Amino acid sequence: MNKNLVQQITATQIRSDIPDFVTGDTVRVMVTIREGNKERQQAFEGVVISIRGSGVSKTFVVRKDSAGVGVERNFFVNSPVLASVTILRHAKVRRKKLFFLRDRKGKAARLEQAIRKDKPTAVETPAAPAAEETK
Repeated sequence: MNKNLVQQITATQIRSDIPDFVTGDTVRVMVTIREGNKERQQAFEGVVISIRGSGVSKTFVVRKDSAGVGVERNFFVNSPVLASVTILRHAKVRRKKLFFLRDRKGKAARLEQAIRKDKPTAVETPAAPAAEETK
């Protein structure tokens, strides 16, 4: 099979609307759920504990604590099921795979927040300026 043809097809499937995030970031992933003939969006918010792959097959794992039970979910970055990904905060981490968070609960599972000037987060974005009153 022609490698150039494969590269051209995969280049059309890569999404550019997903922001660049790294391991340790807290993200809110909006997932499209189909139930019968209805569609809705559901949020899954947690810490990115792993990113693997590249190109079309790039995936990431998000972990959250739900009612005292750890829940992990794998997402394909280029999947049409992903409606949006919002970065809520950045964390200071020293490794690419944060599997040690699986053994920790509560305060022990917290990561130190990092402030990155190059990447604005949803929390850091300023609100729209209020309309000025005219006299």
